[in-house]
Amino acid sequence: MLRSYRVLAISLASLASANTAFADPPKSPTVSPAKQVVLISFDAAREISQWQRSRALAKRTGAHFTYFLSCVFLLSPETRLHYAGPGKAAGKSNVGFGASKQDVADRLEQVRLAAAEGHDIGSHACGHFDGKAWSKADWLAEFASARRIFENAYAINGISPEPAGWRNFARHTVTGFRAPYLSTDKALYEALPEAGFEYDASGVSSGPVVPPALNGITRFALPLIPEGDKAKPVVAMDYNLYVRHSGGTEKPAEADAFTERAYQAFHTAFEAQYNGKRLPLELGFHFTLMNNGAYWNTLERFAGEVCVMPQVECISFRDYLARQRPGQAQAAVGG
Repeated sequence: MLRSYRVLAISLASLASANTAFADPPKSPTVSPAKQVVLISFDAAREISQWQRSRALAKRTGAHFTYFLSCVFLLSPETRLHYAGPGKAAGKSNVGFGASKQDVADRLEQVRLAAAEGHDIGSHACGHFDGKAWSKADWLAEFASARRIFENAYAINGISPEPAGWRNFARHTVTGFRAPYLSTDKALYEALPEAGFEYDASGVSSGPVVPPALNGITRFALPLIPEGDKAKPVVAMDYNLYVRHSGGTEKPAEADAFTERAYQAFHTAFEAQYNGKRLPLELGFHFTLMNNGAYWNTLERFAGEVCVMPQVECISFRDYLARQRPGQAQAAVGG
């Protein structure tokens, strides 16, 4: 009888073990969410000190930026006649030209250094004219001027020696565009693929979105983000904050308050995506220090906090596209 009880006990123990196995299956591996992408870009890219400052910020945070360069800043006052915008006289520009031959040489060096460090060099056209009424031929002419001046900048300005491989670099490196004033028309999007561009960053969207690809051009858009006590939407760009905060005029005495407002707007927009769908967040800046540098101070604080986070990548537009195209090279990102 003892043997019978022992067999029964062993059988019950085995059954209990089996039931436990069925009740507690192995847990599925945890799937990590996609990293939050932040796309930071600069328009015009004129001041040498701001090139240096932005590159230093990138080194501290592991970020990669996109610089939309206006080609007139690669012409000195003596060489400005090499550019004529559509319907404009030669040597005319809405944003001036390089300050001197040395200024142009210094800017070319910054472009080379930035590219070597993994940053994206894009086009902001040349004379910063509003092209909303331009024809396709006008846009193609503007793009041709930008490429010609970029490629021949050393020779045009008599700067020597020209770095080895410069022309090949200049011919192939610029694949993205942002329109001055974010002003576009149907003709622009007809001209972009013909001019060899892969992406456009001239759009504005109601919020962060995954950029669509239309007719071979990926279209990025600066989002509207909530700002201020009433959370009123504003384009996520320093100039738009400048107009919102001070009516587009300098108010240096209120710079600290503007810095805090801009930071809260960027941080709120970031948190909404980081804790939500993690759609790419795009932020735009200029090299101009508006309101006593309030928005650059915001940028440095914001990037210093978020770009170093393990689940965040602050990358360029070019590298974002590379993520969508397996096998295409992209810059290594720290953080």
